[in-house]
Amino acid sequence: MGLHSRTDYQKGELHLEDVAKDPWSLFESWVEEAVASGISDPTAFTLSTVDEEGCPHGRIVLLRDTRNEELVFYTNYRSEKGEDLERLGKAGATFFWPHAERQVRVRGKVSKVSAEESDVYFASRPRASQLGAWSSAQSSDIGSREHLDQQFETAKNRFDGLDVPRPPHWGGFSLRPDAIEIWQGRPSRMHDRFRCQRSSEGWKVVRLQP
Repeated sequence: MGLHSRTDYQKGELHLEDVAKDPWSLFESWVEEAVASGISDPTAFTLSTVDEEGCPHGRIVLLRDTRNEELVFYTNYRSEKGEDLERLGKAGATFFWPHAERQVRVRGKVSKVSAEESDVYFASRPRASQLGAWSSAQSSDIGSREHLDQQFETAKNRFDGLDVPRPPHWGGFSLRPDAIEIWQGRPSRMHDRFRCQRSSEGWKVVRLQP
């Protein structure tokens, strides 16, 4: 099957001085603009990890905070991604906003956020999502959908009339970037592309060929 769909990107441009002033603030402003645009899941990104055999895995997760120049997201610590993150302590994140023809790639070190921070975020989630965190042994085999639904009903009955506490196996990770690559689509595939490398003096920014 031949796939020949193409887009000639024309919605923006990016200059070295725009990036070099403060790459992190530029990234945060792009996230804010995506949220304000009304697109579906504007904070969704591909989280990339590596398993024990060196095989890369990617999945879509949601960005929940950008405090202290870190990306914060939440998951089941016993899941495939949770185990990969704890074992290696490194990860990558890729954001793509087609409506604005923008992409950001991040790589860096990962650590768990504090239990207190995880508690605060968990308490802000809808009750059904809280119950879901207790109901699913994420990434584990299960015999049927009916079995999964029964696990949810069991959790629902367990906490009937009670506040749902955060499961001890569920919480946040923070990804602190060592490098950020910022990309703005341009016509004729001559895109604006910049690599921002963290150093003791701040961010070193260079333009890359597209």
